Amino acid sequence: MPEPFRILVINPGSTSTKVAVFENADEIFSESVSHSGDDLKPFPRISDQYAMRFRVIERTLEEKQADIRRIDAVVGRGGLLRPMVGGTYLVNDRMLEDLKKAERGEHASNLGGLIANEFARKIGVLAYIVDPVVVDEMEPVAKVSGLPELERRSIFHALNQRAVAKKAAEKLGKPYDTLKLVVAHLGGGISIGCHKNGKVVDVNNALDGDGPFSPERSGGLPSGQLVDLCFSGNYSIDEIKKKLVGQGGMTAHLGTNDLRKVDDRIRSGDTRARLVVDAMVYQIAKHIGASAVVLNGRVDAIVISGGLAMDAAFIGGITEKVNWIARVLVYPGEKEMHALAEGVLEVLKKGTEPKTYVG
Repeated sequence: MPEPFRILVINPGSTSTKVAVFENADEIFSESVSHSGDDLKPFPRISDQYAMRFRVIERTLEEKQADIRRIDAVVGRGGLLRPMVGGTYLVNDRMLEDLKKAERGEHASNLGGLIANEFARKIGVLAYIVDPVVVDEMEPVAKVSGLPELERRSIFHALNQRAVAKKAAEKLGKPYDTLKLVVAHLGGGISIGCHKNGKVVDVNNALDGDGPFSPERSGGLPSGQLVDLCFSGNYSIDEIKKKLVGQGGMTAHLGTNDLRKVDDRIRSGDTRARLVVDAMVYQIAKHIGASAVVLNGRVDAIVISGGLAMDAAFIGGITEKVNWIARVLVYPGEKEMHALAEGVLEVLKKGTEPKTYVG
């Protein structure tokens, strides 16, 4: 029997760095190191955090007594690269160049491929990324907006959406690429994708565009009023962008992105908090319904995941509105670390050829 493969998994988030080691699909250990505002304050750009995050991972591996000489591959979360189809990609020079330049936007996930490549170089193995946030399989009709200058963009939780979609396929007893699914990732940002025969043919821009508002993001806004706000003279461009991402949504309304704290306020009789949560449920359900239309109403299942999926009452409110469309399957939390390891295992164990990033 061949030796199991050991995979080092690196997943930088906005306020944390997750690191794990897998033996085939089995997790040996996983650790999430939080970064406070004070930790991140010295770094003007996310790319400046590279050395700090690298040391965090090194220290974690030492504490866990992980022998990196036994690592067979390293995988990092993919960042804001050029649009690409889903799958497992070998980290190459063009990818590293684009991640460093960050021309398509600054995001902590940009560090994933960079740090994975450095560890892989140090160990003497190959580095990969899997289903980055810029996976673009949208049908041409889905990209057209009302202004030719503004094409709709595919930026979403591709890694976790694909992972839970495959779990749903197992539950349904059918191959993923034969199903039509509406998949909703509900976290700090919210993305709702139409999965049709193995491709995500439509999805809202979960980073800074349309869709439901979330705990931290404004989602779709009334266009004319947004233009007025932008040119009111009261805000800089950076302040407006923070209103859209980071300080929008539930945070803007209630001063917190923590649904648990908001639930406490609701139980204490806070009617404003109740209205905002009801509105978020309403918008999510409304967008799931719109996604069902993309699939001509023939939906095999609605799949819900992410941190908000841990709140039973919140998910119950959504389910009540959409379960007439299709069966609702809930996978609380996120499966990103497992999904990254499994994407590389497809290459190492099953001999699947990794994709090449051409930029």
